[in-house]
Amino acid sequence: MDSFRDLLPIILVIGFFQLVVLQQPIPDLFDLLFGTLLVVLGLTFFVFGLEMGLFPIGESMARAFASKGSVTWLLLFAFALGFGTTVAEPALIAISKEAATVAAEGGMIANDKAVMTRYAVNLRLTVAVSVGLAIVIGVFRILKGWPIQYFIVVGYILVVIMTWFAPRSIIGIAYDSGGVTTSTITVPLVTALGVGLANSIQGRNPMIDGFGLIAFASLTPMIFVMAFGILVH
Repeated sequence: MDSFRDLLPIILVIGFFQLVVLQQPIPDLFDLLFGTLLVVLGLTFFVFGLEMGLFPIGESMARAFASKGSVTWLLLFAFALGFGTTVAEPALIAISKEAATVAAEGGMIANDKAVMTRYAVNLRLTVAVSVGLAIVIGVFRILKGWPIQYFIVVGYILVVIMTWFAPRSIIGIAYDSGGVTTSTITVPLVTALGVGLANSIQGRNPMIDGFGLIAFASLTPMIFVMAFGILVH
């Protein structure tokens, strides 16, 4: 019921515009209803999975590394977590393939399957490395207790500067990359890491210090993808 309530606004919007504005019957009504049921079930299982598995393991590992007292291992774990979750993001996989197809159609790369695959993989790896470094910076900030706003302001200033020098064909992809990285896999684990780490360090407030890693994960891909575009295009 919670999942259905969350999806209800989307259902109402689609139904209103389809029946009232467009004044057309809903095509394939049975398929639409069955698909909606699958979405409700999928969302329900996903939320249960987060509560039972991803959030607890993220927090417990953060606490274990903090109690171990090894900053090097903690930062290596942060990079590996950011890199691994980003590479596995379905949204990033989809947008990388689409970007390769559009680049080939626009003549920016050869219209060859191998070249397009290599372009998509390189784009994914670029974003994954950037998110890994972002999580490292975010974890180091939590350890030191530094305010997050200075990092974000400097980061977006760098984004604006790089926008002037990056090829126009890559700017939109770079901005979208910042959004698709923070999706279904990355967000739960990275959030759990930040909150668990802040809970484990004396003097840190989980509300102030535990959150903010997602902001780093959204910011750095824009910088790295624009640098990727400058090198490739």
